[in-house]
Parts: sequence; structure tokens; C-alpha cells
Amino acid sequence: MTAAPRPTAPRRIVFLGPPGAGKGTQAAAVAREFGLLHLSTGDLLRAAVAEGTPLGREADGHIRAGRLVPDDLVLEILGHRLRQPDAAGGFILDGFPRNLAQARALERTTPLDLVVSFEVDRQRLVERLAGRWICPKCASVYNLASRPPRRPGLCDLDGAALLQRPDDRPEAVEVRLKVYTEQTAPLLEHYRATGLLHPLDASGDPAAVTEGLRRLLAGDQLGTGMRDRQRP
Repeated sequence: MTAAPRPTAPRRIVFLGPPGAGKGTQAAAVAREFGLLHLSTGDLLRAAVAEGTPLGREADGHIRAGRLVPDDLVLEILGHRLRQPDAAGGFILDGFPRNLAQARALERTTPLDLVVSFEVDRQRLVERLAGRWICPKCASVYNLASRPPRRPGLCDLDGAALLQRPDDRPEAVEVRLKVYTEQTAPLLEHYRATGLLHPLDASGDPAAVTEGLRRLLAGDQLGTGMRDRQRP
């Protein structure tokens, strides 16, 4: 009997999941290994804010209030980035799309091979988000519950005073999760209907989650539907 053909490893990937699910951490862990560009709309927006561009100032008001940045702002920045040469070899989109309108706009820009749904219970999400602090110099991320700094309030690597992003403060966390439930969760049904969706248990140890992702991105866990979509 002839063995079924091995599916081609996905190259155009979306990481979908609520705030605090670990999408950014895991994207950073696997993107370079698989030769993929890690595109975080959150990082792109924060860079625009830091640069003080007109779009960045507008985005900053939404971020500080714990609201989603409007589609037109996100799409303008992301669309330009996807047109750069280093995106041609494949990418992981982390934090985009966040609603059906964005998903449809993305489909007009690029096809996708895989959508990974990071699944974590709500209480664990709140603990992760409200306890997260970031180094303003090296961008190292700490969590008071799972990965605290050796010296309270200071980065282990450079000693800089850690900062908490406005959207990680407790009052903003509940707003972010509510917005996700109302606007982003329907994307699960959208991508399930296309056969692109693959759920991933992201509640456990980060190393175990990374290993599961490695198998998935290598094509080991992709079924016949994925294999058929990837045929020319």
C-alpha cells in the first residue's frame, strides 16, 4: 500500500487566542526555527506609538483605554509590512486578525495555510495578564506568578526598572477579555468552517506548548484537509 503523502509544512500562519494565551511567546520561540517572520501587530503599533507618528498617537489612545485599535489603523501598518521582501518566505501573524472584518480583509491580501487556536481558561488568563511586567530596555517579559524577576521590580539582564503596559493593568484586563469574547471569538467558527483551524492546549508549561507547536508546524499533525489545500 502506498503511504499517504506527507503534508507540506504550513508557511502562512495565524496564531489566534485571547490576550495572555502565549501567542507572542510561542511565535518568538518557533518562528526563527522554521524560517518564518514573526509579525505582531501589537509590537508594530507600539513602535508607531513610541515614534510619535500620527497613527501612533491615535492608536495610543485606544491602547491606554484597553480598546482594540480600529481596523483601518492596523491594516495600514500590517499591509505595508506584508509587502516587504522578508515576508515572502512565510510568516506567523500574532494578534491579527481580531475580528471578522479584519479576517476578510486579510484574505484579500494573502492566503493562509493554518490557524492555531490557543486555548486557556479565563482565570489563568487574568493571572497571566495582570502579573506581566516588561523591561523597557531589552523587552524581557516577566510574570509575578510564573516568572518573577530575581530582584523585585528590576530586570534580571540590565537592572532597568520594569514597567507594566497600560493594557495589562487589572482594570484594562477585564475590558480586553470582554472585547475578545465579543469580537474575536467568532473567528473560531469562521476558520473552523474553512478547515484551517487547529486547537492547541496552551494552558500548560511553555516548553510543552512549544513542542506541540513544533510538531504542528512540521506538518506532523495536519490531516487530509490541510494536505489537500496545500496541493497546487
